[in-house]
Amino acid sequence: MAYPNGKLSEEKVFKDPVHRYVHVRDKLIWDLIGTREFQRLRRVKQLGTTYLTFHGAEHSRFNHSLGVYEIVRRMVDDVFKGREEWDDSERDLCLCAALLHDLGHGPFSHSFEKVFRLDHEDFTRAIILGDTEVNKVLGKVSPTFAKDVAEVIAKTYQNKQVVSLISSQIDADRMDYLQRDAYYTGVSYGHFDMERILRVMRPREDQIVIKQTGMHAVEDYIMSRYQMYWQVYFHPVTRSAEVILTKILHRAKQLHQDGYIFSHAPVHFYSIFEGSVTLEDYLSLDESIILYYFQAWENEEDEILSDLCRRFINRRLFQYAEFNPNEEMATYFELTALFKKSGINPDYYLVVDSSSDLPYDFYRPGEEEERLPIQLLTNSGQIKELSRQSDIVDAISGKRRTDHKLYFPLDLIEELPDGMHAKRMKELLGLT
Repeated sequence: MAYPNGKLSEEKVFKDPVHRYVHVRDKLIWDLIGTREFQRLRRVKQLGTTYLTFHGAEHSRFNHSLGVYEIVRRMVDDVFKGREEWDDSERDLCLCAALLHDLGHGPFSHSFEKVFRLDHEDFTRAIILGDTEVNKVLGKVSPTFAKDVAEVIAKTYQNKQVVSLISSQIDADRMDYLQRDAYYTGVSYGHFDMERILRVMRPREDQIVIKQTGMHAVEDYIMSRYQMYWQVYFHPVTRSAEVILTKILHRAKQLHQDGYIFSHAPVHFYSIFEGSVTLEDYLSLDESIILYYFQAWENEEDEILSDLCRRFINRRLFQYAEFNPNEEMATYFELTALFKKSGINPDYYLVVDSSSDLPYDFYRPGEEEERLPIQLLTNSGQIKELSRQSDIVDAISGKRRTDHKLYFPLDLIEELPDGMHAKRMKELLGLT
């Protein structure tokens, strides 16, 4: 079934720093962009606390979602259209899934999710299938269209070709965020030849493959992703801000459970603190709300909450030291004891944070989070897995890199009076 009044009378465009223009020709897409649930993404940053490290990283999930949509639009309208292996009837489904794939992200995304044990993918499906403006728009296509969109995003849709456009090891989601995040952070790592990759993409049964002539562009893409993760996404200063953010939320939740009377009551958090959050509660939260509370809590009587909020709002972040949990746990336990003796609560002020990434993986059937590999289409028509053809990719395939840091407030240690263990703490932290 087609969407009523399928095409706009005049094409709409969004000026975009990455793709130059985002083109909207379908009334379905235009109506989805205008929903309150999609407009909410303007108030959720794409990179969470990264703006405290790279000051330009103020872009939103709204920016990114439009970018993913534009890449998929180019794929289905310019690259795949008319090819025997591609079903043009899936076009609207692809465009909607691309546009809405991040719809359920909460404020400060992954940090927020970890504290409250929430899953943005669950909320994405709930928004698409629930009593929302987005669902009403999708329902105009067909009674089952919203369900199909949710299945594509959940990677359970029967046509894996469609799923792979927004969720694979080389998809529109990654191609947009690498370039967009590189642009807004001002780094050069995330740039690669997307135009070349699009030109050599080909639809095949249950997957999208890359012509072998484009292998070097794909190698560049994978190395760009590798560099972005370690130079931007896992930057230790950003992680320090995330540590403080999570500790603020943990402290506020603990105080609520202990019956603490806030001078500024966290009414927006009550259902989340109590594990009874509704979809409407969730949609009412964005980063402006979170920052409003953090500013108000700077003046709370609880010293830990007020201190952590001042640190986050005023960017007085924790220092960090390299840490090997396999060899240095005795050091950690001694530091914990010294912090307690000095009146510094280690639950909030001594934090081990770990980051891990697998830049590329070949197919491991049956394993958790199976990763479908990137397949190359040879000149003879054979399909071969990328790492079997590329020495560069083979060198990093299946190799997970993990980094551990120990975060602490150096200023509190330096303010300790003589005899309060500061010297020993600094020795253990490698500061002397």
